[in-house]
Amino acid sequence: MHIVAVLALENVVPFDLSTPLEVFSRTRLADGSFPYDVRVCAVTDEVDAGAFTLRAPWGLDVLAIADTIVLPGIADVALGVPEEVVKGLREAAARGTRIASICAGAFVLAATGLLDGLRATTHWIAAPELAARHPAVEVDPGVLYVDNGQFLTSAGAAAGMDLCLHMIRRDHGSAVAADAARLSVMPLERAGGQAQFIVPEQPPAPRGSTMEPLLRWLDESGDRELTTAEIAAHAGMSTRTLNRRFREHTGTTPLQWLHLSRIRRAQHLLETTAEGVDRIGSTVGFGSPTAFRDRFKRIVGTSPHAYRHAFRSRV
Repeated sequence: MHIVAVLALENVVPFDLSTPLEVFSRTRLADGSFPYDVRVCAVTDEVDAGAFTLRAPWGLDVLAIADTIVLPGIADVALGVPEEVVKGLREAAARGTRIASICAGAFVLAATGLLDGLRATTHWIAAPELAARHPAVEVDPGVLYVDNGQFLTSAGAAAGMDLCLHMIRRDHGSAVAADAARLSVMPLERAGGQAQFIVPEQPPAPRGSTMEPLLRWLDESGDRELTTAEIAAHAGMSTRTLNRRFREHTGTTPLQWLHLSRIRRAQHLLETTAEGVDRIGSTVGFGSPTAFRDRFKRIVGTSPHAYRHAFRSRV
């Protein structure tokens, strides 16, 4: 029997905690047997889970016999990780135990040093903080999960289910994982990464700078095809000077700024209107449907059709 230890730390996120419990405990093999023994463990008898307090039936000693350890997210990533937890996880890793984190649980795993030099992910909104706290970790905010073999990390919320299903497939094959996915009413594979959930940030327009009138004009001209030469001509400077000054003030190029502005407008239209995808691409200033779809996929991480299906309001 494969023992899965789910570690509930103080301020554990209930959704993250329940994900491995439900996915692993309901998994069945072809003969009807249950391959996983799921055990919730904690440092203390009672754990604050925000809306309620839970009592964990197992202590940290279960980490020593676990085949897989899952670290759910915690609500406050500023809280330190108990030394006995760090020690227990490091000892488990030395024995070859598989360790996976869900959402902000990556902060717990990173605190052990086990992710140093490895690629990892977490919820996109927490990714900059994870990178700042643990510079030795290569943080990738654009994926649903990262599998380094022994150490695995996932993005926020539902991505934890993707990761659990991935581990089941690793352990028992696609057929068993597909059955587990159906029980969870989840696809075994989802298109795109968590980049599709991230609204790309427009670089701030510096007020009072010499670039402000040009940035305003670019916003107002978002439905027109523009080249760097045309933008430079409007600004009354050479393309070389334009690119240099634009980057000094915004950290990006005029065309990158323009593309990002157009994609943000396209996202809004895909979410709030029934206009055709090609029409939206033309409306926001792309010269061809192919150019629009390619740029949208590059920035958002999924296709315009998939984005609309996921985010269009049904109200």
